Amino acid sequence: MSSERQRIERVPGSRRAKLTPAPGTTPEPVPGDEKTDAAAPPVTATGTGTSRGPNDEQLRRDVPPHY
Repeated sequence: MSSERQRIERVPGSRRAKLTPAPGTTPEPVPGDEKTDAAAPPVTATGTGTSRGPNDEQLRRDVPPHY
């Protein structure tokens, strides 16, 4: 077996284990590519785009039942 593998480490007091970083990687995240959303619809005050479906207003007015 090669020693260049990820290992499972126990974390005291936790139910989950932790993996060591894979060989050839770094533990810190890498920023993603910047995307230009020129074709995306503008965001309105409600946080949604300008496209709306036929029953959006009804769905916003509906209140879920309380048990």
